[in-house]
Amino acid sequence: MPHVVRNPQGQIVSLHREPVPGSDWLPADDAAVRGFLGEAGPPAATQDGFRQLDADLVRVIEDVVDVLISRQVIRITDLPAEAQDKLFARKSFRERLPARALRLFESDAAPDSGVIPTDFGGL
Repeated sequence: MPHVVRNPQGQIVSLHREPVPGSDWLPADDAAVRGFLGEAGPPAATQDGFRQLDADLVRVIEDVVDVLISRQVIRITDLPAEAQDKLFARKSFRERLPARALRLFESDAAPDSGVIPTDFGGL
């Protein structure tokens, strides 16, 4: 499928559908072709790091929504139905986890108190 032309260092400099002088054929899913097209993506370690950061951020956002609701800044009904459904689903799932799972601010709450701290020092 893609015919590649490489520079003297072996890097792909152009892709062609048809053979051109000096080109080599490579499969479309070849890592070098995907990299040339910008589809290679970050290394697995970077992807795993972003996945963990995203999961942590989702938890923080969920806690912020809980704080806003408890302080009556917003009502759960102010959110779109889809957001309400997702929040309720996550809350239900989290309630089924072991008691010490997913505690972000362990040092701020007494062990197993079930208290979610709401004073973030002026943040």
